[in-house]
Amino acid sequence: MRPDAQLPRYATEGAAGLDLAATLDAPVAIPPGGRAIVGTGIAIHLPSGTEGQVRPRSGLAARHGVTVLNAPGTIDEDYRGEVKVILVNHGAEPFRIESGDRIAQLVVQPVLRVAVEETAEQAPETARGAGGFGSTGGFGSERGE
Repeated sequence: MRPDAQLPRYATEGAAGLDLAATLDAPVAIPPGGRAIVGTGIAIHLPSGTEGQVRPRSGLAARHGVTVLNAPGTIDEDYRGEVKVILVNHGAEPFRIESGDRIAQLVVQPVLRVAVEETAEQAPETARGAGGFGSTGGFGSERGE
């Protein structure tokens, strides 16, 4: 899309995600607690039956507290606009992004489309039932929540 944009690329032979790089006219600073929509300068054409998942980069999260706000962000196969990434700064310091910085990764996955039908029947019972939000031993289960 933009001539200065970097094509997504795998950093290593075994990488699952393609690195997405920022394409900016000027650096962007995200204050602590702030967020920014950062363009990549590219548009993509995904294969039929797939989606693009925009995921955080672990290094940015670990070192700076910067992550993808709606992780994973979804790029539908029929989207043709610029790929943009919503970044949020959970860190204690402002985070500066310059053009060319790797800001996220793109994983392309198959998508299963289902037929949705209304029914009067109840779903079959399971051991879990309607339990959620830590009911299987996660958050809050130790306190009986």
